[in-house]
Amino acid sequence: MLIARLIADAATRETRLDALAAALAGEGVPLASAAMLPGEEVLELRFPDGEPQTVLAAIDAHFAPAAALVSRDVIAVPQVFVSDMDSTMIGQECIDELADYAGLKDRIAAITERAMQGDLDFVSALRERVALLEGLEESAISACLAERITPTPGARVLVATLAALGARTVLVTGGFHHFADPVGEMLGFDDVVGNRLEVAEGRLTGGLTGKIVDSGVKAAVLRAEAGEGLVSLATGDGANDIPMIDSATYGFAFKGKPKARAAANGRIDRGDLTAVLSLLGIPRKDWRGA
Repeated sequence: MLIARLIADAATRETRLDALAAALAGEGVPLASAAMLPGEEVLELRFPDGEPQTVLAAIDAHFAPAAALVSRDVIAVPQVFVSDMDSTMIGQECIDELADYAGLKDRIAAITERAMQGDLDFVSALRERVALLEGLEESAISACLAERITPTPGARVLVATLAALGARTVLVTGGFHHFADPVGEMLGFDDVVGNRLEVAEGRLTGGLTGKIVDSGVKAAVLRAEAGEGLVSLATGDGANDIPMIDSATYGFAFKGKPKARAAANGRIDRGDLTAVLSLLGIPRKDWRGA
């Protein structure tokens, strides 16, 4: 059995569902049933068999923009939640905003975008951007946090609800502990994994200290936290998140780049992060952190 859940425009849902069913039937994926989840805005579709990416492609074609999740098994509440930070749990790319204090935002943001699209090696792009910040006062980080960094709508509710339901939550980022530690505390994560900017005499040296957190480390954190058989959830938006998304039971691309969306079995292209809770079937009465 293949299960697909989606949140889409209610006004045209019935017409689009008919078109979706016809298109998938033509590809040998007949629709077995369609029903709204009780008390929710989520449409659940069931198919005797099929490929998740085939169903997601059809949802894109007929319901976009939508929020969707496709699973081969009964959808359960995750026991582990691991998430990217920049442009996922917060609405900004921290290094781009910090670069603005050095007058380098456009230059560094261009590198960030190419890395997120998967067009550049992440580690090389990270080192290149950090090197450009050499000499910037460490106090700029505190100013950037206070003035620029804001949670993504729904982030607090997502973390608090999953935690209340017993999930362990970990923020894992290719960004920096200077930002991730306060963001993780603000949002209620149990643990934080990230990179460390090197600082000397109150200024950034242009280097990093310790092991680099890249896509492989993100996936390793997910696998270590999930262990043997725990239901896991991952959210991210860029190419660096793909191995983590692919390793999770439910891997969500949140308003993601094309390569990240292609790797995910969950996609949030409309609404905020609470759409993840709706798609997991967690009723609003159980949501926390609002």
